[in-house]
Order: sequence, then structure tokens, then C-alpha cells
Amino acid sequence: MSAHILDRPIWATLTGRQAELAVRHGPAIRMKPDYGLFAATPDNSVESLAALGELVRALGTVGLVEPSAPPPIPETEVVSSAVCLQMVAETVAPAWDVPFEILALGDADAAEMLALATLTKPGPFFARTHQLGAFVGARVDGQLVAMAGERMRPDGYTEASGVCVHPDHRGKGYAARLLREVTAGILARGDQAFLHSYADNATAIGLYESLGYRGRREVVFTVVKPAG
Repeated sequence: MSAHILDRPIWATLTGRQAELAVRHGPAIRMKPDYGLFAATPDNSVESLAALGELVRALGTVGLVEPSAPPPIPETEVVSSAVCLQMVAETVAPAWDVPFEILALGDADAAEMLALATLTKPGPFFARTHQLGAFVGARVDGQLVAMAGERMRPDGYTEASGVCVHPDHRGKGYAARLLREVTAGILARGDQAFLHSYADNATAIGLYESLGYRGRREVVFTVVKPAG
């Protein structure tokens, strides 16, 4: 259906390097709910859409990232639909000195990471989202106040995601420096970095461009839940 692997990043991810995270129902596929809500089908056939509808009813809300909004999915309803700009980085801005320590985050930080993401809403974040890739963060007086990490990994690419800062600590450079660290780590492994931003969020897009990201294409992020 697509000429480029990033045009359908969820399908590429869950049938590729992160296939162990997939739940399948017929031709439809979704990420295990503890990790994320992302889902995809191989095509928009009647069979595929029916299978996706059954998967939604069985396991709950899903999110689709596709070149366009999906056709109606049986026995589901659309929660939201938004145009996002997909951005890719082949290089990253040079590192700069920062007045905080960048910390590796892991399972011991999981509860705090989920709480910070729930407060700041950087995008879908669940109990085991932090296990999708490397995460880094910053603490102030022992409190986790900022983080950034990795999510989808279609072949040759890794998505930077989960970038968020506690409202009381914004404007201090945490987001830029942590995202720079994540991006550098992705590139050092030989992947290209990519991310998604709401297309109307000029402030975020400007930040990402300052770090080396460039717009690749627009995609549609559609959230679907069981009807009723």
C-alpha cells in the first residue's frame, strides 16, 4: 500500500522489529495494551476492517497513524482525528552544556514516568511504554520533572517520543536537551530518528527543526473506540 516504510509506521513496527509486542486478530494487529494503543491492518478490505473492529471491541481503544483517515470500522466510533507532521532527522544539533544531570530511566522509574506523562499528555503512554526503548530524564530535588524516549522501531528508523516537562519546570531547556540526547542515541545505533507533531503546533515543530528534524509528510492520527 505504501512506497515508504514510514508512511505506515505502525504496520511496519508490529510486523518488523517489535513484532513480539503485537496482538493479532485475523489480518488486524495492535500493540499489547500495556505498551500502547497503536493498531493497523494490511489494507482497507472488508475483512481487515471487520477484524480491526473485533479487536477494538475485545481490547479497547486503538490509535491509527496512516496517510489518510480510515474508512468506517464496524461497531466502532471515532474519538478524535488529527493531522500530524512526521519529521525525520539524519543528523542532530551538537550537544551543549546544561545545568542538570541527564539520567537513564528504567523500570524503577516506571510509576513516576507514567504519572508525568498522565499529567502532561505528550501522547499515548501506558504502564509498559517505557520499555519500548531507551528513556532519559531529569530530576529536581528528587522529583522526575522531564523525560524523553523511544517508541516505534520500523526497520532502519526509531521514533523519538514521550517528550514532556512538568508544568512547574518548563522554559528551562529540558525538552530540547533530552530530545537531543535521545536523537543522538538513535543515530549512533545506525537508525534514522523520526517523530510526530500535531501539524498546527508551530512551537514544537520549531523546536524539532532546531535539533535537526525536517518535515517528511503529513499523516493522520485517528483514535477509535468501541461503539456505544
